[in-house]
Amino acid sequence: MVGQTEVLREGSMLRRALAADRLPSLLLVGPAGTGKTTLARIIASLSSSHFVQLSAVEAGVKDIREAAAAARDRRGLHDVGTVVFLDEIHRLNKAQQDYLLPHVEDGTFTLIGATTENPFFSIIRPLLSRCRLVTLKPLTPDDLQVLLRRALADEKRGLAYLKPQVPDEVIAYIAESAGGDARLSLGALEVAVQSASPEDDGSRAVTLELAKMALDRPVQKYDRAGDEHYDTISAFIKSIRGSDPDAAIYWLAKMLEGGEDARFIARRLVIAAAEDIGMADPTALRLAVAAADAVEYVGLPEAQIPLAQATIHLAAAPKSNSAYQAINAAREDVRREGGKKAPGHLAGGPRAGEEKAKYLYPHDFPGGWVRQSYWPAGEPARQYYEPGDNLRERRIAQRLAELRGEIAPGETPDGEPDADATDDSGGRDT
Repeated sequence: MVGQTEVLREGSMLRRALAADRLPSLLLVGPAGTGKTTLARIIASLSSSHFVQLSAVEAGVKDIREAAAAARDRRGLHDVGTVVFLDEIHRLNKAQQDYLLPHVEDGTFTLIGATTENPFFSIIRPLLSRCRLVTLKPLTPDDLQVLLRRALADEKRGLAYLKPQVPDEVIAYIAESAGGDARLSLGALEVAVQSASPEDDGSRAVTLELAKMALDRPVQKYDRAGDEHYDTISAFIKSIRGSDPDAAIYWLAKMLEGGEDARFIARRLVIAAAEDIGMADPTALRLAVAAADAVEYVGLPEAQIPLAQATIHLAAAPKSNSAYQAINAAREDVRREGGKKAPGHLAGGPRAGEEKAKYLYPHDFPGGWVRQSYWPAGEPARQYYEPGDNLRERRIAQRLAELRGEIAPGETPDGEPDADATDDSGGRDT
C-alpha cells in the first residue's frame, strides 16, 4: 500500500493488532481515494477471518442480519471469525447503526467501517465507542507518482499493454492536480492514455494537453457541509486575524472555487470586522457590511471582487478585540448579578409615587460633557472597555482618562505631553 505511513508504521496499533491476529472493530476515516477499501482488503488478506464486503448505499438491516447469521454459523461450524467491511457507513441511518451494535459488541463479527464524513457527526456514539478510529490522509504528490508509474508498468492490471509514453512532467501534473485522490489520478491517467492516438509501433504519446483534458481541471477538495467547510472558514478567519492578506485571499479563493455560499463568507467578514478589528479601525465594519450588501445586489461571480476587497482591508487593518472583550465581560456580570434597575435620572420618565430625578443634559455644558453617574443606583463604576494598543484607541484612552480626571488635558496617560496634539495631521489615523 502506498502512503499512510503513520497508520502502517512498525509499532502502530494496526500493525500490532494484525501481527497478533486480534483485530478490533475499526472505522477508517478519510477523503475519497485515500485507500480505505484497499486497506480493508489488505487487512482481510492478513487475517484468518472470513471477509464480507457490503456497501451502506445498498445494504440495510436485512443484509446485516444475513451477514450476522452467516458469521455465527461460520464460528460455530468451522471456528472461523468474520470481518464485515461496510463502505460508506455514514449512509446508514440511526436505526440501522443501532442494529449493528449487538453484533459488534458480542463479537459476532469484526466491523470495519469506511467513511468520508466526520464520524463524530455521522456515527452514533455507542457504535463509535466500540470502534477504533484510523484516520487516513490525502496522498502526497510523491505517493501518487508512485501509483501512476506502477500503473504504467503493470501489464495485467495496469496500462503497460497500451505502450504508453508519458513524460515526467505529465505524471507530475496529474499527481499535483488530483488533490490527494488516488482513484482520480489513476482514472485521469487511464483516460489520457486511451485518448492518445497509437503510433505506427503501437505506442501512445501522452501530452500535457491530454492530461489537462482528462482532469478537466484540478479538483477542489471542498464539502460545504463537512470538515472542509469548517476547516477552511477557520483558516480564512485566522489569516485575517493574523494580518496575512495573501493567505486570507487564498482561503477565500478555495471557498469560492468549492461552491461556498457567498453570503456565508460575507457574514463571517462582518463578524471578523467587529470582533478582530473593532475600535482599531471602525471603517472595517462599514466595508464588510457593504461587501455583504454587494453580494446580495450583484451576486457571483462579480461579488468575488467586493469580498476580496473586504478580505484584504480586514487582514491589513490594525487589530483590536476590545469591543468583543467588553461585551463579554459585561454580559457575564449581568448573568451573574441579574440586570439591575436603571436609576431615576436615567429612566425613561417619572414613575408614580417617585420624585423625578435631575438628569444633566451633557450638551448644556462646555465640551458636551458633565460629570454624573450612569450606573445603577449605589453601584460603583466599572471598566469593561480596555482600549487596545493602536493609534486610534490610544487617543480614545487619552480622552477617557481626561474625562475621568486621571490626567490633565493634552497629557498622555504616562504623564508626558501628547506629541500628536501638535502635529499637522488633523488627528487623522495614518
